[in-house]
Amino acid sequence: MNTTTTPEFISVGALGEGFAVNNNILDANDGLNGYGLTLNFPGGRTHECRILNSHTVVWDGQEQDARVTSVRDGIYFVDFLKGEDFLVGASVKKSVSLVLDNNSGQVTLVEGTLPDEQSTSISAYDRARQGMELTGVEAAIHHGSVGGAQGGAAHAPTDELIGLRNRYHYSPEEVYEHVYLNNNFYTWHCIKGSEAGLGDTDRCHYIKIAEGLYLFVWREKIVPTLGVILIDMNRLKTDGKIFGYNGFDFSSYTNFPVGAITEVVNLTTH
Repeated sequence: MNTTTTPEFISVGALGEGFAVNNNILDANDGLNGYGLTLNFPGGRTHECRILNSHTVVWDGQEQDARVTSVRDGIYFVDFLKGEDFLVGASVKKSVSLVLDNNSGQVTLVEGTLPDEQSTSISAYDRARQGMELTGVEAAIHHGSVGGAQGGAAHAPTDELIGLRNRYHYSPEEVYEHVYLNNNFYTWHCIKGSEAGLGDTDRCHYIKIAEGLYLFVWREKIVPTLGVILIDMNRLKTDGKIFGYNGFDFSSYTNFPVGAITEVVNLTTH
């Protein structure tokens, strides 16, 4: 009699441990060291961002540990966690990711939050019945300009990735495939690594940053996870991060860098 073993979902912390070995992440980049930037968004919203070095930023007057990288000349990814307040004795964190485009003077800000235990425990059926999104992970995406820059092409949603099936080699040990289905969903599948045999279809967002360069944001529904990566289809390289709870007890966070070598498997058109 044949038996089938169902792969088990793991915590984001355990995923980060798997991704930490022999990885293809980019080195930190010091191209913005010492820069003070005023970021302007619609509705009069502004943020002050000063890059002290490739590992530290001052965001609206508060110093934060950060990671600054560049997958393409003149375009930087800045990522950090910001403490919001305290809930049940634990600091509630918000993920802040910036794509700073010095070539066009444009910026995209992604602010992400994770659901608490109560929200995470709502079943997919109840979420669907109540007209809720299937994931409790939230991501607010804002497009703006750096300083008084004018005339550059604004970052904007795109459908240019839809139909692609890409294979991402995060390391020799961690290999995934993504199938970009439509404007709202993509399917991921772990071919090799910590989540081997697992796959799901999750909510996602696509932003065009420049020709051949895309910001891809995904929000997983089973284990609360936010992914924010830049995909350079010219260079066939990605850089970004994954944010989630360290374990299944909702007591601490993990926010780890990811980077992959990209392989285009095929393109489906409808």
